[in-house]
Amino acid sequence: MTAAQPNAPDPIIHPDDAAPSVRAPADTPASALDRAIHFFETLAPDDLEQIDAIYAPQASFKDPFNEVQGPVAIAAIFAHMFEALDQPHFVVRERIDGGTQAFVTWDFKFAFKRGSPTGIQTIRGASHLQFDASGRIMMHRDYWDAAEELYEKLPVLGALMRWLRRKLATPTI
Repeated sequence: MTAAQPNAPDPIIHPDDAAPSVRAPADTPASALDRAIHFFETLAPDDLEQIDAIYAPQASFKDPFNEVQGPVAIAAIFAHMFEALDQPHFVVRERIDGGTQAFVTWDFKFAFKRGSPTGIQTIRGASHLQFDASGRIMMHRDYWDAAEELYEKLPVLGALMRWLRRKLATPTI
């Protein structure tokens, strides 16, 4: 690893490349991203009581199924996740730190409560995060393909979604 050049653009940081002994001061956006990633990767039902330490009062959250405002509504989405799924957890794969905003890619791993013949499921997605001056998330937008990552894995609906994909796909040469 080489020393950073003055005025060089921020690189893309891969989790395996980060030097654990190098930490940004507590009030920098990079540490806000570190706190957010730690929150998501270690999230448990009891953590939802302190969600306002991560999300700003005016925070917005949007994913393929929800669009809400405020930490209480955001906590309700995570609470529902814990009620509806077994072993839900996030694994952040890559991060791009743009200062007051960031982009992370992740795997969301879970099992359906009623059991699934395929066991642990994985949804691959990404989040765009914007931070306020205090380092809390003020905008959280998740991007993932609900059709490919979820609907195709459901027994009845999955067969229909796979059939539709085959019919609509460009033929291979």
